[in-house]
Amino acid sequence: MTREKFIKLLDEMGYSYKIEGNKIVVTHKGTVHLNSLTSLPPGVEFRNRGDVYLSRLTSLPPGVEFRNRGDVYLSRLTSLPPGVEFRNRGDVYLPSLTSISSDVKFNNEGYVNLDSLTSIPSGVEFRNGESVYLSRLASLPPGVEFNNKKNVFLVSLTGDWFSEWKGNIGEIDSNRLLNKMIKDGLFER
Repeated sequence: MTREKFIKLLDEMGYSYKIEGNKIVVTHKGTVHLNSLTSLPPGVEFRNRGDVYLSRLTSLPPGVEFRNRGDVYLSRLTSLPPGVEFRNRGDVYLPSLTSISSDVKFNNEGYVNLDSLTSIPSGVEFRNGESVYLSRLASLPPGVEFNNKKNVFLVSLTGDWFSEWKGNIGEIDSNRLLNKMIKDGLFER
């Protein structure tokens, strides 16, 4: 999609925005529903005050940022390009994601749903405010860090939430123990 077509769509939908250099910054005061879109132009930043729904998007161009005050729904997205960072105040919903770049960062305040992901490269950081759902993950290489505030759901590796894993030691923070086990290569296959 071209910048011009995207701006025209924002105008038609009544979503406020501003241009900052090469960026189109969506500043709408509520939720942004763009479910009909299958692509975005590069350099879009969402700073709206609600959720962002991009349910039909199958890929993200470079420079897209999420700094909105709600959740981000990317239901059909199958991969994330390098440099994507989520800084939204809600959840990140990526249930169809099958590949992820090593420098992706989750700094959102809610949970992260990556239920279709089966592998994850070193360098991915989870610093989100809630739990991380990785139910199909087959391995965890050294260099993946879980600094999220809640739990990690690793059904295929531990059978449950990591904090409920039978080998977990009660007095040790579960994410700290998980990071140590990852660093030592215990989840590599």
